Amino acid sequence: MITRPPLEFNDAFPWMILCDFDGTISAEDTTDTLLARFALPGWERLEQQWLAGEIGSGECMSGQIALLDMTREALDNCLSGISIDPAFKQFVALAQRLNVPLKIVSDGLDYAIQRILDRHGLGHLTVIANHLEQQGERSWGLQFPWRAPHCRCANGVCKCAIAQRVKGRVLMVGDGHSDFCVAAQADHVLAKGSLIGECRRKGIAHTAFNDFSDAVPALEQLLNSPDGKCPPFSFNPLMPWRTHD
Repeated sequence: MITRPPLEFNDAFPWMILCDFDGTISAEDTTDTLLARFALPGWERLEQQWLAGEIGSGECMSGQIALLDMTREALDNCLSGISIDPAFKQFVALAQRLNVPLKIVSDGLDYAIQRILDRHGLGHLTVIANHLEQQGERSWGLQFPWRAPHCRCANGVCKCAIAQRVKGRVLMVGDGHSDFCVAAQADHVLAKGSLIGECRRKGIAHTAFNDFSDAVPALEQLLNSPDGKCPPFSFNPLMPWRTHD
């Protein structure tokens, strides 16, 4: 039986930042990098099935991780070459200064994310992700402590279920497909990549950014609004009941 790690949401905070990792914080998708380098044949077919909507993200990733053929040393060496947005540290520092909790919420791999964050002095951040487990010298498996039975996207980590546990306002930061569903539940979205187009199509309140050097002033403007509320442009028409009056 998979034990879900404890996760605290303090009601005293008016805002909570939920931030994606792969492609948002990291310069590349960590899982894709590992698959391209170490996976046996078949992982790309699973990817195509997922993109076609034939299987969910969790099933896709579980099958792909089972195809990885690497030692832990090889894994660690590969992860050491993955960089993060250099301005993300400033973003984290600003969130801490403004007393806003920030959690990494990713449909990626917990071990990979934690190791990369540790290398950049950010190991104190909470990471919510799929659990990578070594099963043999060169074999690996995946567990899903954050899977939700009714997740519409069948993701390994249901970001919507995480967001629903937040009592205050949710600021979602993301870039891609795994963020589409949760973006509609957030009070505001800092969006990059394909998430920008999704927010525009759905009328979701958002601020577009290229990298975290853009996100830092956007965060400060959003959280330092004079009345402590979302500025008018951040009203989310998909969630009119979340007025926080």
